[in-house]
Amino acid sequence: MDARVDAVDAVIVERMRRITDRVMHLTLRRADGERLPDWTPGSHIDLVLGDGTTRQYSLLGDTRDPFRYEIAVVREHDGRGGSRHVHDVLQAGDVVGIGGPRNNFRLVPSPRYRFIAGGIGITPMLPMIRAAAEMGAEWELLYLGRSLTSMPFADQLLEAHGERVRLRASDRGRVDVASWIGAFDADTKVYTCGPVSLIEAVVDATAAWRPGWSRVERFEASDAGEPARTTAFEVEVEGSGRVITVEPGVAVASALREAGFDLLTSCSRGVCGTCETDVVGGDPDHRDAILDDVERAAGNCFFPCVSRSKSDRLVIAL
Repeated sequence: MDARVDAVDAVIVERMRRITDRVMHLTLRRADGERLPDWTPGSHIDLVLGDGTTRQYSLLGDTRDPFRYEIAVVREHDGRGGSRHVHDVLQAGDVVGIGGPRNNFRLVPSPRYRFIAGGIGITPMLPMIRAAAEMGAEWELLYLGRSLTSMPFADQLLEAHGERVRLRASDRGRVDVASWIGAFDADTKVYTCGPVSLIEAVVDATAAWRPGWSRVERFEASDAGEPARTTAFEVEVEGSGRVITVEPGVAVASALREAGFDLLTSCSRGVCGTCETDVVGGDPDHRDAILDDVERAAGNCFFPCVSRSKSDRLVIAL
């Protein structure tokens, strides 16, 4: 996993453009005109709004442009308020903060890709498609949405790539995702981003595949079930000489902050990766929606906003 980037930079909203009824496209640049941090396909940033709200959005622009970031924000009517602030309050010229970028959804080289996007999940796929084309890889995109008019960037994708792109709106019938993915192929990697129903369909269809050949990025945390232990455990912060007791029902991140340790969190749901923390001892109880099975088995990092400990003591590095 990538190391955390805790700095927050001030950026100006250079441009805002509504591209569907519910999606706003934002272009950001640094307030001081300097370069923005480099990023790779699959990266996201934390957007820190004027009311203190922090939300995560995938970068969708050109990785070779060092001065601008692009994101798309879908208006969530039953969300926590961040998207409403962007759509109703934010204006071009406003200054906001950004953290990152960080990448929990890294594109790895492959001769062939199958990209699957649901709704706003198209955003991380755009730079991935660009990178795949530049690598000379074969690729196909299955893009699903409620209706064709609600699917951002659909027209541009069709115009640029034609038959490589398959659009399917649910008001015109559903797609058998498993059939579209097909059988395991060692030369093909599958990348999926979208709502829970789509993610679970892909996870089920690729459950028997070799680890790492199908990668997903979730909008929402999956149900992790009950914690591995219902009793308190200890967290030792390496090099500090301190051991913190974490009681049942208390997040590790909350216990650490209460003890005076500085730990940046954002989503508090185990989906954004902001609070990624190194584990140097003990057995973490992974409850995030980010790590794959191989990364969980390695046990060398965890996300203290949601994850806990299986062992009596967990040793971490901050």
